[in-house]
Amino acid sequence: MLLAFSVAPSGQPAEGSAAAADGSVHDAVAEAVKIVRDSGLPNRTDSMFTTIEGEWDEVFDVVKRATEAVGKYGSRVSLVIKADIRPGYSGELTGKVERLEDALSAQES
Repeated sequence: MLLAFSVAPSGQPAEGSAAAADGSVHDAVAEAVKIVRDSGLPNRTDSMFTTIEGEWDEVFDVVKRATEAVGKYGSRVSLVIKADIRPGYSGELTGKVERLEDALSAQES
């Protein structure tokens, strides 16, 4: 499965927690992305989402841990998830993009 997610804190953080004074969420997001990268699962992060590839249980375990890490930066957490569940396929993190690029190249010819 491919799972794209975005996680961000909101609200006032608990007293003594690490939150940016300017309201930026980059420190919280960095902590979540570190958890994803440390998981060893294939992943890619862009300006809006982090995408992970793996089996259902392992992917959702990473999302849960990333969400919990972000939770200390605010009194609530926003989590957006989009999944492509296609049993029997792997390498789709890059494979889908390669097929798209091939199709675009064919249209230009």
